Amino acid sequence: MTEGMNVKDYDYDLPEELIAQDPLEDRSSSRLMVLDRQTGDVEHRHFTDILEYLHPGDCLVINNTKVIPARLFGVKEDTQAKIEVLLLKRKENDIWETLVKPGKKAKPGTKLVFGDGLLTAEVVDVVEEGNRLIQFHYDGIFEEILDQLGQMPLPPYITHQLKDKNRYQTVYAKYDGSAAAPTAGLHFTKELLQKVKDMGVDIAEVTLHVGLGTFRPVKVDNVLAVSYTHLRAHETDSYLVCRLLLEKKKKTNKHKKEQKKRQNITLRQETYKER
Repeated sequence: MTEGMNVKDYDYDLPEELIAQDPLEDRSSSRLMVLDRQTGDVEHRHFTDILEYLHPGDCLVINNTKVIPARLFGVKEDTQAKIEVLLLKRKENDIWETLVKPGKKAKPGTKLVFGDGLLTAEVVDVVEEGNRLIQFHYDGIFEEILDQLGQMPLPPYITHQLKDKNRYQTVYAKYDGSAAAPTAGLHFTKELLQKVKDMGVDIAEVTLHVGLGTFRPVKVDNVLAVSYTHLRAHETDSYLVCRLLLEKKKKTNKHKKEQKKRQNITLRQETYKER
């Protein structure tokens, strides 16, 4: 196997007591680890220092997906046995692809109750890798009911729910659809993003919803064999990323050419004056 491609090579010890359970009041004061790719040196900074690693003309791509309160806790209608449902992908006719725990208790035809009947559901099918298709029934607007009953799908190493659901959203989140946050962007504040813009960095927004893969363990030995389904994106989204980057690159190159042209014109004018 190619050196460094075995999953076990990426194992490391992470003591539970070192895992932060609550976010800092100031997002941007989080710590930032910087790896020098040439020397291999590691430096520990603060996230606000990211400005030192960006330059005018750079393009910063941010994912404006928004996490939905996708975790529902309910009971089976007949036995009152507790059950947990994680919403993954919306289908049609109020049907969602879901991850259910315990899955064995959620056979097709099983009826579920959430919030003392405010929301009910029925398992209609079992699909790939044991996911359940569940059809929901309710009065009113589903998103409002979900906001009332649902919890944010925090990672398993976070032991309690956040008091403020918005702390598991980026400040630029716009479009509902993710079952988990694009965590790399959680440390940006609106003020820090404005500083990034002010220094001449282009910011391109894309929408890539984070799906089931982010919750699943890697089951293969070779990293290269991993299917990166943790980004549940449409082909148009991938195309959009490439198109945006290409447009930004053309814009940057055009700016550089115009700047060079102005410099050449100035140089010719100065030369003419000297003559």
